[in-house]
Amino acid sequence: MTEPNAQTRILDAAELLVRTRGVTGLTLDAAAHAAGVSKGGLLYHFASKEALLDALLKRLAAFIQEDFEAGVAAESEGPGRVARAMLTWSLGLPRDETNERCDRAAAVFLAAFHHDPALLDPVRAQVARMREAVAADGLPPGHGMAIMAAGDGLFMARIFGLYTLEHDERQAVHTALSTLLRPQP
Repeated sequence: MTEPNAQTRILDAAELLVRTRGVTGLTLDAAAHAAGVSKGGLLYHFASKEALLDALLKRLAAFIQEDFEAGVAAESEGPGRVARAMLTWSLGLPRDETNERCDRAAAVFLAAFHHDPALLDPVRAQVARMREAVAADGLPPGHGMAIMAAGDGLFMARIFGLYTLEHDERQAVHTALSTLLRPQP
């Protein structure tokens, strides 16, 4: 396996700093040190903290897009394909993997929102594309959106430490939401 390039190391380090030290812990000096580069090396790739946060959000938006597209591609074609993928995405992953993803995204979201809410625009654009896909999914109005909204709610609960679902709760919510995927008479 090859060593990540400096830009990737800086982004990984910045993400880790926000996760472990909070938004105030993300400074250019701290990110450079954690990535093992000079501050000048960091500034070569990211001219400011805003540029660093912008790159983190763009990377996260790309990850969301890739993960979403892979999830949809893994589902069988037909009505509800997008909603089924979202349901699996929200509730079908092993808990540790889901929590890791949520923690990474939460750190980046909160840091960007704290610094400048407009930095969330790449993620907002990706979510808008996902909503369009849900609307064109062939389900009765509101069914796919209910699944998407439930997943978003679970994500927010995780971000703010409100609750996490235990295995049996996850299964029960999955079963309940799956009823929205059934053909309507």
